[in-house]
Amino acid sequence: MKLPTDSSASIPFYVPGQYKPEQSLGYLMKKVISSILLEADRRLAIFDLTYVQWLPLYKLVQDEDVTLASLSRDLQIDPAAMSRSLDRIELKGLIHRRRSLTDRRVVHLELSSEGREIAEDVKGVLADVLNDHLKGFTLEEWSTMLVLLKRMLLNGDALRESATHKAQLA
Repeated sequence: MKLPTDSSASIPFYVPGQYKPEQSLGYLMKKVISSILLEADRRLAIFDLTYVQWLPLYKLVQDEDVTLASLSRDLQIDPAAMSRSLDRIELKGLIHRRRSLTDRRVVHLELSSEGREIAEDVKGVLADVLNDHLKGFTLEEWSTMLVLLKRMLLNGDALRESATHKAQLA
């Protein structure tokens, strides 16, 4: 499917008061995310984990140098909430925290050997959850959806940059 990329041809898809929730991208995306998270939590229960608890494990498998601050930023989770989640993960023996020797405010995170093993096992569970939500989609539809969602993210980034720029000029 060839998609137009000319942003000057924007059409107002929504008119206030003239659309239903089932036509709202935001509402539908929130419902899809909720469905994915609920199913992920259900399947992760065998590991005594929730999706929110597994996210830091996943990030630590991907990158060895992770701090509490960088993790909060990357996952867009409030640092206090992230710290509470990490407390629970640490109690399970899946991670270790290590204060920086050069800056006591910085907390480095490391996977324990058990945490690394569980993080590897859980990858398949989450792939299954996503694949189950994509049943009946063609490869082309999946690829198109990824392109469209990435374009929406770029539009959102541009909106925030524009707002920041306007605020700086004011």
